[in-house]
Amino acid sequence: MAMKAKPVQRWYSREVTATGHLVDSGIMSDVLDKIIGLGGKFEITSFEMGKTNVDQTNVNIVVKCQSRKQLLHIVEQLHDLGCSTVDDKPVTLKKAAKNRVAPEGFYSTTNHQTHIRLDRRWYKVTNQRMDAVIAIRGNRIECVKLRDISRGDKIVCGLDGIRITPEFRHRDRKDFGFMSAEVSSEKKVQLAVAEVASMLANKRKKVAVVAGPVVIHTGAGEALCKLIRKGYIDVLLSGNALPVHDIEEALYGTSLGIDTKTGKAVEGGHRHHIRAINQVYKYGSIKKMVKARALQSGIMYTCTKYGVPYVLAASLRDDGPLPETISDMIKAQEAYSRAIKNTDLVIMLSSMLHSIATGNMLPGNIKTICVDINPSVVTKLADRGSKQAIGVVTDVGLFLNLLASKL
Repeated sequence: MAMKAKPVQRWYSREVTATGHLVDSGIMSDVLDKIIGLGGKFEITSFEMGKTNVDQTNVNIVVKCQSRKQLLHIVEQLHDLGCSTVDDKPVTLKKAAKNRVAPEGFYSTTNHQTHIRLDRRWYKVTNQRMDAVIAIRGNRIECVKLRDISRGDKIVCGLDGIRITPEFRHRDRKDFGFMSAEVSSEKKVQLAVAEVASMLANKRKKVAVVAGPVVIHTGAGEALCKLIRKGYIDVLLSGNALPVHDIEEALYGTSLGIDTKTGKAVEGGHRHHIRAINQVYKYGSIKKMVKARALQSGIMYTCTKYGVPYVLAASLRDDGPLPETISDMIKAQEAYSRAIKNTDLVIMLSSMLHSIATGNMLPGNIKTICVDINPSVVTKLADRGSKQAIGVVTDVGLFLNLLASKL
């Protein structure tokens, strides 16, 4: 009796390529682990290792799977690690049929530098940010949020003709290598402070600070004021709570009803922040209150006096909110986005929600430092895609006072 021949398994394959400091950054192992973890196989067809700190590594990998769907899924995952397909295909463009609606299969961006292939040339995508689409509008190729899509926009779809370049860690790059543990010792905090002080002292461009009310609660308001007065801070981003408790301290010497000098509760102090809000409304705005000399100290006073712009975004739990606080979330997002444009360095000070929101707007090449007593805040930033964020796990009051002293 003749034996039936076993059916030949069919393998689908696609070749991808990556360039950069792949080994130093651990990206090479991440790529191979991703292929195996998702049930695929790989064959490295070429590998050229960089020989110096400056030289980059180039690799070509053929990915093999037993189904087209599985292969596409793996290639999509590798794309986020900086791998692009090896072919001469241009991007696929589809027109948006309605405002705020992207075509099926649209490409969702990362925060890494992105190029698209058109007319056999590579073009850089501008306004880079994560969770957007790539739209071509006339001569502009830019990241656009879903809500800003207009009918007729040409939207990039699929993965063909798209190349992203993740931020790579060079062999000699220090970037807080000592911050390897979740909880930092005092010595390591001092090293982190010295590194940040060096960045600020040598700054050439724009520095933004995202700050929460803990800055006031920990008695670090004056330290931040000192940085503003010395010209180290170019823009302040915050919610409603920071200015409320900053003004509360300036008027009544308390923060959340606690005397900031003695640390003791003040009788009736729990009402002070409401009285502070009322005083701002009495004058019409923070700036008008400063002009009337009714507010003569604190972070908001210093920003106003030294011409440092600030953007205040509201939340559901806000008291007031203050007149300058933007309650429309769409307008608040847009104001934040404009404020951090062309920023070189962003320092996030104990404000989880505003820090993560700001991180979502930043390109991956913007140096980001997150200072928080809670290590999970840095983890959440990274999980949301802001992998460039460097975490300094410490009390923000200690950090700011040490930083102000160092400068």
